[in-house]
Amino acid sequence: MRAQTPMPRGQGNDPENDQERDGGLATAAAKPELKPPSMFKVLLLNDDFTPMEFVVHILEKFFAMNREKATQIMLTVHTEGAATVGIYPRDVAETKSELVNLYAQENNHPLMSTIEMTD
Repeated sequence: MRAQTPMPRGQGNDPENDQERDGGLATAAAKPELKPPSMFKVLLLNDDFTPMEFVVHILEKFFAMNREKATQIMLTVHTEGAATVGIYPRDVAETKSELVNLYAQENNHPLMSTIEMTD
């Protein structure tokens, strides 16, 4: 068995020793500066084959839009080629986009969703 060497004064887990090392002042650990996560837009892309009603269904199902809002967004996708359907942190945006793409594929529609970093 190996004998433990005593720790020099002012080291270890003893708060009194820590105060001695810091000149008798109690110090608080600095809090790390936190910044908000980067946000990403989920974009729905237009195609010439997916029925408009299916796009409305996607917006209601995955983005919790009411029928009126979903119809407005669907028309924007149809006329402008793409539309932002939500803004989320990266992991949420990626998950929503993947779910939309898989759901469209399972229903034999070429509808695509992608994500982009917001400005």
